[in-house]
Formats: sequence, C-alpha cells, structure tokens
Amino acid sequence: MHNQAKYWGIAAAVFLLLLWWMGDVILPFILGGAIAYILDPIADRIEKMGASRALATTLITLFAVLLFVLLALLVIPTLISQTTQLINAIPDIATNLQGFLTERFPEVVEPESTIRRSLASVGETLQSRGGELLNTLLASVSGLVNVITLFVIVPVVSFYLLLDWDKMVAKLDGLLPRDHAPTIRQLAQDIDHTMAGFIRGQGLVCLIVGVYYSVALMAVGLQFGLVVGAIAGFLTFIPYVGALVGGGLAIGLALFQFWGDWVWIIAVWAIFQSGQFVEGNFLTPKLVGDSIGLHPVWLLFALAAFGALFGFVGLLVAVPVAAALGVLARFATARYKESSLYRGEDPFGGPTPGL
Repeated sequence: MHNQAKYWGIAAAVFLLLLWWMGDVILPFILGGAIAYILDPIADRIEKMGASRALATTLITLFAVLLFVLLALLVIPTLISQTTQLINAIPDIATNLQGFLTERFPEVVEPESTIRRSLASVGETLQSRGGELLNTLLASVSGLVNVITLFVIVPVVSFYLLLDWDKMVAKLDGLLPRDHAPTIRQLAQDIDHTMAGFIRGQGLVCLIVGVYYSVALMAVGLQFGLVVGAIAGFLTFIPYVGALVGGGLAIGLALFQFWGDWVWIIAVWAIFQSGQFVEGNFLTPKLVGDSIGLHPVWLLFALAAFGALFGFVGLLVAVPVAAALGVLARFATARYKESSLYRGEDPFGGPTPGL
C-alpha cells in the first residue's frame, strides 16, 4: 500500500509539472478531451439505436460545428458588443445614481462629501478597468485559442477521441494493477459520476437558465439583457449566486432605464424569481440530482488555485481535479473510519486500554 501511494503521488506530481510546463501546448488536447467526454454518452445512445461508432461520431461532429458557426455569427458578436456598451455606459449610470441620491437624499450627498466624490470617480474608474479587463481577456483568448487551434486541432482531437473513447477506456483498464483494479475502478466510477453530474448536468442547467434570462430580459426591452443573462447563467453553478448577482444587476439597470414605470421593473424581478423557482425545483433535481458531491466552496477554491497556478489550462482541469480529490478524500475518510486508529482498537485484538 505504501508503494502504491508513492507511485500515485509521483504520477500526480508529474501531471502537475507537465500542466505547468506545457500548458499552452496541451490546451487543444485538453479541450478536445473535455468535448469528447461530454459527448460520449450521446454517441453511446446513437450506437444503441443501431448506428456504428464512426457514424455516431460524424453526426455529432457535424451538429457541433453547425451550432458553433451559428453562435459565432449570431450570439458572440452581440455579447461582445453589449459588454463593451455596458462598460462605456458605467460613467452615465454612476452620474444618474449621483443625481438620484442628490435629489432624494441631499443631506447625505453634500457637494464635498466622500460619497459624492466617490460616485464622481467610480464611473471613470470602472470604465477604464473594465475596458482593460475586456481587452486583456480578448487578447489572452486570441493568443491561446488561435484560429488554427479553434478550427482545426480541437475538432480533430475531439473527433478521434470520441471515436476511440470506449477503446481507450478498455486499454487503460487493462493496464491497472490486478490487486487494486476493483478499487481503482470503483474510484474511477465515482469520479466519473461526480464529473458527469457537474459538467453535463449542471452545465446544461446553466445553459438553459442563461438562455432563459437572456431571452426574457431582451424581450422586456432591458438594455444589456444578453450580458446580464450570460452572467447569471454562468454563475448558476453556485447555488443562489447566479440569481442574486444577475438579478441585482438586472434590477439595478431596470431602475435607471424604467424609473417610474414599475410594471417593467417588476417584470425584470419576476423573470429572475421564476427562473430561480424553475431551476431549484425542476431543472437541478431532474438534470443534476443529489449526486454531485462537489461543494461550491471547494469548486471555487479549485478554480481560483488552478487558475492562478496554471492559467487558462488550469481553469479547464480544475473541475476534474476537484472531483477526483473529493472522491479520494471521501475514500480516505471511509478507510480511516474502518481503521483501528479511529475505532480505538488494539491491533492485536481487543479495545485499547484507557489512559
């Protein structure tokens, strides 16, 4: 057992070293592997309907390419445009907030007060910082996910990994040490169950909720509705945070845009209230269930730690690593509770005498 722990520890250290050293190089392969993992259940279902693995993989690839082209042509440019407009509108929003407070609470916002000076500068600060953040993000993404990677390497890697996924799993299973193969298989199944519950289940919930918020907010005429819906949908993986952040941002924007017309402000509130109700009572129980076992705080820590250490590649592997460590921690805890150290038993039999 000691030798096994030593070997697995060396393997983990080598993996982290390669992740740090070859981050940008292995990025398309990690993306391709993630896509293949997400799409493997769909390919299995198509196979059960009578199609070959090659045909199933081809159909999925064609549909995925078509979907990506539609998003690139219709959604992504609008999202970037609204984000830029929102950043540019922040000074006006801060000015309106200052005028609102001055009109209704003149004793609080005096001409030389700290609040007034802060509101006068917060817009310009947020605008400059937001623009820098957006430019840095776009430059980073352009540097990491260049045209060749996006349109050639990732689809090719995804196609071949999806095509040979079951064969690769079988070959890896054949390489497991025979004495520990059942335990490793069980741990792998638990890790897969956790990752599938989060990546596939929670990811689908985030997508559905984000689309609902975006479409509904744009339908009521809220400016920057697509951006607010995207933010709320992305943060839905943290319970209540997506609705609170997105709802607060949307209602704040609605107060400035629809001030005096309370029907539309209430409509924006109702959108997030109904979205939270449907997500909590129908979507999450149906698509995710209680099987994730990945605490939001642990997930956030993993994203922050791996993002800081390994950059964009670290963000991609944070969820699988967090899921694996969570499963291993539960396994180690169960073994500890079965041990004589926890139960207070003498290893030669009988209870350990009290001190």
